Amino acid sequence: MTARPSSPARRWAQLVFGLLGWGAAAALMIRSGLGVGPWDAFHQGLHLRLGVGIGVASVGVGLSVLLLSLPFGIRPGAGTLANMVLIGATIDVLLPVVPPAAGWGWGLAYHLGGIALAGWMTGAYIGAGLGSGPRDGLVLEVARRTARPVRRVRTAFELSALAGGWALGGRLGVGTVLFAVLVGPAMQWGLRRWGVGLPAPAPAAAPAPLARAA
Repeated sequence: MTARPSSPARRWAQLVFGLLGWGAAAALMIRSGLGVGPWDAFHQGLHLRLGVGIGVASVGVGLSVLLLSLPFGIRPGAGTLANMVLIGATIDVLLPVVPPAAGWGWGLAYHLGGIALAGWMTGAYIGAGLGSGPRDGLVLEVARRTARPVRRVRTAFELSALAGGWALGGRLGVGTVLFAVLVGPAMQWGLRRWGVGLPAPAPAAAPAPLARAA
């Protein structure tokens, strides 16, 4: 487990490291050729139904999640803004460099490696304590309030986006499903590795006492 850095310079360095690494993970998954992520499928569906650009749909959904987070007491931080800029910029830089997967086996390796890397890097940038992306912040807050494991909350979010994308006509692939079911456990693992406190699971309800016979 890695302790949270104490100095501002080290926190910023960890934030940037995590976001650049997340961009690299996304580039690997794109080059896998196994399909887009659940949220991208949802954005595609909105594009098909509403006629807006995929980029516009992505920004609109991100802003909607951000607004939805406000009643939970989640406020955007420096990490939120950096998340919106650095990940996309890193993807644009790396896509011309990362070769497409040569066959299905390599594609699977790319995609699974990308999911694991994304989980670890999520822990890195959130562990810097400078703010998180809109979806990650909402996942953590819902997990805290419900005392549910982060992996289950994140998986529920991803499956909801997948279902919405499918209903709207977005293109799904094997990679879409893999990301939806595996990124939650990967995120929880990454948070633990970077020393981010996780909510305790909800305690089991005590059994009701047996009624005494008359």
